[in-house]
Amino acid sequence: AEGRGGAGAGALVGKLYGVERAMKGGVGTASLRAGGFTVGAIVACNAMGDVVDPETGRVIAGARREDGRTLMDTRRALLAGEPPRRTVAAANTSIGVIATDAVLTKAQAGRLATAAHDGFARSINPAHTMLDGDTLFALGTGASGKPAEMVLLSTLAAEAVALATVRAVRAARGVRIGELHIPAAAELP
Repeated sequence: AEGRGGAGAGALVGKLYGVERAMKGGVGTASLRAGGFTVGAIVACNAMGDVVDPETGRVIAGARREDGRTLMDTRRALLAGEPPRRTVAAANTSIGVIATDAVLTKAQAGRLATAAHDGFARSINPAHTMLDGDTLFALGTGASGKPAEMVLLSTLAAEAVALATVRAVRAARGVRIGELHIPAAAELP
Protein backbone atom coordinates (compact mmCIF):
# COMPACT_ATOMS: atom_id res chain seq x y z
CA ALA A 1 0.00 0.00 0.00
CA GLU A 2 1.24 3.46 -0.85
CA GLY A 3 1.08 6.43 1.48
CA ARG A 4 1.25 6.09 5.22
CA GLY A 5 0.79 2.34 5.53
CA GLY A 6 3.56 0.01 6.66
CA ALA A 7 6.98 1.66 6.55
CA GLY A 8 5.27 4.96 5.72
CA ALA A 9 3.40 5.12 9.03
CA GLY A 10 6.02 7.18 10.88
CA ALA A 11 7.65 8.80 7.85
CA LEU A 12 8.02 12.60 7.77
CA VAL A 13 9.80 14.94 5.36
CA GLY A 14 11.18 18.46 5.66
CA LYS A 15 12.45 18.21 9.25
CA LEU A 16 15.43 20.61 9.12
CA TYR A 17 13.34 23.38 10.68
CA GLY A 18 11.66 21.20 13.31
CA VAL A 19 9.14 18.37 13.31
CA GLU A 20 6.35 20.86 13.98
CA ARG A 21 6.99 22.31 10.51
CA ALA A 22 7.48 18.95 8.74
CA MET A 23 5.03 17.12 6.49
CA LYS A 24 3.92 13.53 6.07
CA GLY A 25 6.17 11.17 4.15
CA GLY A 26 5.19 7.69 3.10
CA VAL A 27 5.65 4.77 0.72
CA GLY A 28 5.50 5.09 -3.05
CA THR A 29 6.04 2.84 -6.05
CA ALA A 30 6.81 3.32 -9.73
CA SER A 31 7.87 1.19 -12.68
CA LEU A 32 9.13 1.92 -16.17
CA ARG A 33 9.72 -0.17 -19.27
CA ALA A 34 12.17 0.53 -22.10
CA GLY A 35 14.46 -1.47 -24.36
CA GLY A 36 12.78 -4.72 -23.38
CA PHE A 37 13.48 -4.24 -19.66
CA THR A 38 11.20 -3.39 -16.75
CA VAL A 39 12.52 -1.60 -13.68
CA GLY A 40 10.38 -1.00 -10.61
CA ALA A 41 11.05 0.83 -7.36
CA ILE A 42 9.42 0.97 -3.96
CA VAL A 43 10.53 3.76 -1.63
CA ALA A 44 9.75 4.62 1.98
CA CYS A 45 10.43 8.36 2.07
CA ASN A 46 11.41 9.65 5.52
CA ALA A 47 13.81 12.41 4.43
CA MET A 48 15.35 15.28 6.34
CA GLY A 49 14.97 17.39 3.19
CA ASP A 50 12.02 18.47 1.08
CA VAL A 51 10.49 16.37 -1.69
CA VAL A 52 10.50 18.13 -5.05
CA ASP A 53 8.88 17.37 -8.37
CA PRO A 54 11.90 16.46 -10.54
CA GLU A 55 10.15 17.74 -13.67
CA THR A 56 9.50 21.26 -12.33
CA GLY A 57 11.85 21.61 -9.36
CA ARG A 58 8.83 22.73 -7.29
CA VAL A 59 8.71 21.64 -3.64
CA ILE A 60 5.63 19.47 -3.10
CA ALA A 61 6.20 18.44 0.54
CA GLY A 62 8.69 19.57 3.14
CA ALA A 63 9.42 22.25 5.68
CA ARG A 64 6.55 24.69 6.09
CA ARG A 65 6.72 28.36 6.95
CA GLU A 66 5.57 29.54 10.37
CA ASP A 67 2.01 29.91 9.02
CA GLY A 68 1.92 26.13 8.54
CA ARG A 69 0.14 26.48 5.18
CA THR A 70 2.96 27.37 2.79
CA LEU A 71 6.21 25.61 1.92
CA MET A 72 9.48 27.35 2.66
CA ASP A 73 11.86 25.50 0.28
CA THR A 74 14.65 24.26 2.54
CA ARG A 75 17.30 24.49 -0.20
CA ARG A 76 16.62 28.17 -0.79
CA ALA A 77 16.45 28.85 2.95
CA LEU A 78 19.84 27.19 3.52
CA LEU A 79 21.40 29.02 0.58
CA ALA A 80 20.06 32.31 1.96
CA GLY A 81 21.86 31.57 5.23
CA GLU A 82 18.92 30.50 7.37
CA PRO A 83 20.41 27.89 9.71
CA PRO A 84 18.49 24.73 10.55
CA ARG A 85 16.56 25.08 13.79
CA ARG A 86 16.65 21.47 14.90
CA THR A 87 18.23 18.36 13.56
CA VAL A 88 17.48 14.84 14.68
CA ALA A 89 20.16 12.33 13.75
CA ALA A 90 19.11 8.71 13.16
CA ALA A 91 15.46 9.69 12.56
CA ASN A 92 15.75 10.14 8.81
CA THR A 93 16.09 7.31 6.35
CA SER A 94 14.66 7.01 2.89
CA ILE A 95 14.97 3.39 1.92
CA GLY A 96 13.92 1.34 -1.06
CA VAL A 97 14.30 -1.51 -3.47
CA ILE A 98 14.87 -1.46 -7.22
CA ALA A 99 13.97 -4.62 -9.11
CA THR A 100 14.45 -5.44 -12.75
CA ASP A 101 13.69 -8.39 -14.98
CA ALA A 102 17.23 -8.20 -16.40
CA VAL A 103 19.88 -10.80 -15.67
CA LEU A 104 22.27 -9.05 -13.23
CA THR A 105 25.58 -10.04 -11.73
CA LYS A 106 26.25 -9.12 -8.10
CA ALA A 107 28.50 -6.26 -9.23
CA GLN A 108 25.83 -4.96 -11.62
CA ALA A 109 23.20 -5.07 -8.87
CA GLY A 110 25.50 -3.02 -6.65
CA ARG A 111 26.08 -0.48 -9.42
CA LEU A 112 22.34 -0.30 -10.14
CA ALA A 113 21.63 0.51 -6.48
CA THR A 114 24.31 3.22 -6.55
CA ALA A 115 22.98 4.77 -9.77
CA ALA A 116 19.42 4.69 -8.42
CA HIS A 117 20.48 7.14 -5.68
CA ASP A 118 20.39 9.78 -8.43
CA GLY A 119 16.61 9.45 -8.11
CA PHE A 120 16.83 10.56 -4.46
CA ALA A 121 19.02 13.49 -5.52
CA ARG A 122 16.41 14.53 -8.11
CA SER A 123 13.44 14.28 -5.77
CA ILE A 124 14.81 15.14 -2.30
CA ASN A 125 16.60 18.38 -1.49
CA PRO A 126 18.88 18.38 0.36
CA ALA A 127 19.56 14.68 -0.11
CA HIS A 128 22.16 12.35 1.38
CA THR A 129 22.86 14.55 4.40
CA MET A 130 24.84 13.34 7.41
CA LEU A 131 21.45 13.11 9.14
CA ASP A 132 19.97 10.73 6.54
CA GLY A 133 20.59 7.01 6.25
CA ASP A 134 19.46 6.74 2.63
CA THR A 135 19.76 3.17 1.35
CA LEU A 136 18.68 1.41 -1.83
CA PHE A 137 18.91 -2.28 -2.65
CA ALA A 138 18.75 -3.73 -6.16
CA LEU A 139 17.92 -7.13 -7.55
CA GLY A 140 17.45 -8.78 -10.91
CA THR A 141 14.92 -11.54 -11.39
CA GLY A 142 16.37 -12.59 -14.74
CA ALA A 143 12.81 -13.14 -16.04
CA SER A 144 13.57 -11.32 -19.30
CA GLY A 145 16.46 -13.68 -20.01
CA LYS A 146 18.39 -10.67 -21.29
CA PRO A 147 21.79 -9.57 -20.00
CA ALA A 148 21.87 -6.15 -18.38
CA GLU A 149 22.25 -2.98 -20.43
CA MET A 150 23.59 -0.97 -17.51
CA VAL A 151 23.28 2.56 -18.92
CA LEU A 152 19.62 1.98 -19.72
CA LEU A 153 18.91 0.15 -16.46
CA SER A 154 20.65 2.85 -14.40
CA THR A 155 18.62 5.56 -16.11
CA LEU A 156 15.39 3.65 -15.55
CA ALA A 157 16.28 2.94 -11.90
CA ALA A 158 17.04 6.58 -11.06
CA GLU A 159 13.83 7.70 -12.74
CA ALA A 160 11.75 5.03 -10.98
CA VAL A 161 13.19 6.04 -7.59
CA ALA A 162 12.43 9.72 -8.24
CA LEU A 163 8.86 8.91 -9.29
CA ALA A 164 8.32 6.55 -6.35
CA THR A 165 9.59 9.22 -3.93
CA VAL A 166 7.13 11.77 -5.30
CA ARG A 167 4.30 9.23 -5.17
CA ALA A 168 5.17 8.50 -1.53
CA VAL A 169 4.33 12.04 -0.42
CA ARG A 170 1.43 12.49 -2.83
CA ALA A 171 -0.21 9.28 -1.57
CA ALA A 172 0.33 10.14 2.10
CA ARG A 173 -2.41 11.50 4.33
CA GLY A 174 -1.96 13.83 7.29
CA VAL A 175 -1.55 12.51 10.80
CA ARG A 176 -2.01 13.83 14.33
CA ILE A 177 0.80 13.37 16.84
CA GLY A 178 -0.63 14.49 20.17
CA GLU A 179 -1.70 18.12 19.68
CA LEU A 180 0.39 18.45 16.51
CA HIS A 181 -1.16 17.95 13.06
CA ILE A 182 1.35 16.89 10.41
CA PRO A 183 -0.23 17.67 7.02
CA ALA A 184 0.23 15.80 3.77
CA ALA A 185 0.99 17.32 0.37
CA ALA A 186 -2.66 16.90 -0.66
CA GLU A 187 -3.75 19.23 2.17
CA LEU A 188 -1.73 22.29 1.13
CA PRO A 189 -2.70 24.68 -1.67
